[in-house]
Amino acid sequence: MIRPRVLGASLVLASALSFGSLPAVAFADQPAPVAVQPPATTGNVVLDTAARSLNLQGVVNARDAGGYKTVDGHTVRTGLVYRTGELTKATDSDLADLAVRNVKSVHDLRTSMEQQLMGVDKVPAGATEYHNDIIGQAPPQVMMSTLMAGTDLYRAFITAPGANEGFADVLRDIANNPGAVLFHCTAGKDRTGWTSAVLLTILGVDRDTVTYDYLLSNYYRGASDTDALNGVNADALNSAFDQANQTYGSFDNYVRDGLKLTAADIAALRAKLLA
Repeated sequence: MIRPRVLGASLVLASALSFGSLPAVAFADQPAPVAVQPPATTGNVVLDTAARSLNLQGVVNARDAGGYKTVDGHTVRTGLVYRTGELTKATDSDLADLAVRNVKSVHDLRTSMEQQLMGVDKVPAGATEYHNDIIGQAPPQVMMSTLMAGTDLYRAFITAPGANEGFADVLRDIANNPGAVLFHCTAGKDRTGWTSAVLLTILGVDRDTVTYDYLLSNYYRGASDTDALNGVNADALNSAFDQANQTYGSFDNYVRDGLKLTAADIAALRAKLLA
């Protein structure tokens, strides 16, 4: 079931922020000013980095989630799923562009505290916004250790209470929404990155290409993979896949028993997104 926007304080995150960790959560949408080349492409990448970018003025890391070939010869359709950073700074032009792209759902993966600190999203006309707080229910010790987006955070994507339900809500909406779906967190790289990785893996995109898509955040954000605040690295993504295997025995089991996606859900995703 998709949960509509709910606002409220995250006491754990508030405590962490009071100890000086505010930049790691609230201001992670500010790219580091370094020149970064895109990751090495694979043979299954259809869109180049220019074509993939949405070229929004006030939204970072905004791009099409499709444009990849699958291992069985299909292609993930473009123009149906978008991944971005937070939308609080979206310009009128950005919102008009997203409306033209037929965005009908916006899924905000941030915590309630992030929403309160940074503001609520600006949403394109005709779109409905949903709040899927991925890590807001994580235990305090996990929250305190994950503010710099390391492997502990990515393992929490699998184990934190409420995380499976949040990710599953996004995926079910993608499968059943007649329009385009946009999902985002703060920087569009961690919670958003795992959502995209799960989606592409379900669709049959190979792991190297999934990792390529994930590492594109460094290129679009102008960040090094050693910059834990602004960038991403493959070890973090690998830790989430590893935790899925540890907790559920396999990625397929994680999808079925963790996310609780049915065979019909998966079939709907593939029917909608694969050409």
